[in-house]
Amino acid sequence: MAALPVLLRRIAVEFCPGTSIDVLKPVRQPASSLLKRESDCLQNAVGLAAGKLAGSMHASSQRLILILIDSDGGCAAQVGPELRRRANEYASHVDIASVVAVDEFETWFVAAATSLTKYLKFNSDEVPPDPESSRSKTKWIEDHTRGLKYHKPVDQPKFSATMDLRLCRSRSPSFDKLCREIERMAIPGDDVAEI
Repeated sequence: MAALPVLLRRIAVEFCPGTSIDVLKPVRQPASSLLKRESDCLQNAVGLAAGKLAGSMHASSQRLILILIDSDGGCAAQVGPELRRRANEYASHVDIASVVAVDEFETWFVAAATSLTKYLKFNSDEVPPDPESSRSKTKWIEDHTRGLKYHKPVDQPKFSATMDLRLCRSRSPSFDKLCREIERMAIPGDDVAEI
């Protein structure tokens, strides 16, 4: 909840100079519920996000609902487009992006690990050359955290504020997808509502 807004704002600054985005409070839902076709969870979450956007913007602003989930072993290339297609059924008047982190949000930290040595300790040969195909995720971060154990609510925002975005983008196709979606929609005054 706290890390993603930090990351989205940094992406806008890094890859879309002069752009400002307003990231609204996320609508948090379990990925498993969003993915169930027989559940109303996706419809409710998209409706809530669209309502937040409508209530927070000027009519001329570009709007984007960003759906971000972990793949947890699923195929991101199949899950992402399907989730977006279903979400568009509920809010066709708002642009929707669906990004699936392979396997977890923490995989992006593994991809940028060499820029996180303030928080992580490892030998150079311990960094997976391809974090997404090696299934490096929370366990890798936990095993290499300096000091106390890895605690998502505290550490994710710190890592997101520090990580080298260009490095992560070059080593993680799913993070590159997130960056491309923000680049596609980023114009001054944009709002992004997250699910």
